[in-house]
Amino acid sequence: MNPLTNVRNIQNLNKRELELGVPFAQSWHQQYRDSAWVFIGGLDYDLSEGDIICMFSQYGEVVNVNLVRDKKTGKSKGFAFLCYENQMSTVLSIDNLNSCKVRTVLAP
Repeated sequence: MNPLTNVRNIQNLNKRELELGVPFAQSWHQQYRDSAWVFIGGLDYDLSEGDIICMFSQYGEVVNVNLVRDKKTGKSKGFAFLCYENQMSTVLSIDNLNSCKVRTVLAP
């Protein structure tokens, strides 16, 4: 399944759980409560893995970053998956960077 389709499905599941008032103990989130992985979407296509690491390393030690690229052209698809050394860094980065927009600026 396309990763972006999977993200949309998860968002729909979240919305449905909220509508039904599902308690956290029974939510699908419970399974991932200790995960150190973050999905990063809406990235500028010019950002590199290094740029992502620079941005996210202020919240903890980044141990893995997967900037998803087109197999034929090698160009970024605008989303990535990042893993921290510990889960607390995940919480900090999400709390501080959720809904932020990052753009590349080219030097003159």
